[in-house]
Amino acid sequence: MMPQEQYTHHRSTMPGSEGPQVYKVGIYGWRKRCLYFFVLLLMILILVNLAMTIWILKVMNFTIDGMGNLRITEKGLKLEGDSEFLQPLYAKEIQSRPGNALYFKSARNVTVNILNDQTKVLTQLITGPKAVEAYGKKFEVKTVSGKLLFSADDNEVVVGAERLRVLGAEGTVFPKSIETPNVRAEPFKELRLESPTRSLVMEAPKGVEINAEAGNMEATCRTELRLESKDGEIKLDAAKIRLPRLPHGSYTPTGARQKVFEICVCANGRLFLSQAGAGSTCQINTSVCL
Repeated sequence: MMPQEQYTHHRSTMPGSEGPQVYKVGIYGWRKRCLYFFVLLLMILILVNLAMTIWILKVMNFTIDGMGNLRITEKGLKLEGDSEFLQPLYAKEIQSRPGNALYFKSARNVTVNILNDQTKVLTQLITGPKAVEAYGKKFEVKTVSGKLLFSADDNEVVVGAERLRVLGAEGTVFPKSIETPNVRAEPFKELRLESPTRSLVMEAPKGVEINAEAGNMEATCRTELRLESKDGEIKLDAAKIRLPRLPHGSYTPTGARQKVFEICVCANGRLFLSQAGAGSTCQINTSVCL
């Protein structure tokens, strides 16, 4: 029973009045039972909350050094095992454990952005399921020693390797010009320079050398094959030089027909064969030059 307080209320003394009355002060009946119930419910909630807190600490593996696979070290945060980030991650440096690889996995793509002070994208790398895209002012590939292997920008593409190999069956297509000191095929493979719809021009400030050491050399075109030397000469050095499809002149000398011809040159540079005689017969067959 809760302590009860009693006090006596004295009325004014009057004739015929009753004696002093006693009034009880306290909580009785259903109010008392409700108070006990709420106190008991509060204690139960406190115990449940404490138990849930201890369970969360145990499941999440909270320790003095960190939480779960996350450890707080002097150099920063250390994650052990697989980690998943649902929001953007901002970090100064991300590196793997010594001797282990660093993997980035995504169901769609992985994007790496380099921003300036105004949060404007300067360089961007996007690796997706269909392509790898890089956006920037310049792209470079170097060796461990710092030697440039490949670079590309708005003006030019530079290949710094000692040898450029093209493994495709159709070769390489250059829509415009190409500048190189040497074009060479692999050993025992043929080299073909071809322009199916346009002309093929080879120019050099000091000269162009075409050499086939172990095979034949063939140059074909549809309309005109032009060899031009402005300050020097054109030299054809071979044991045999054949021009099988030169036109023939119509002159026939008197006497037996012979199989000796001379090569004649027209004013426009055209060559033709004329049957040899006692003297030159090129003057007689000038109609071939028309």
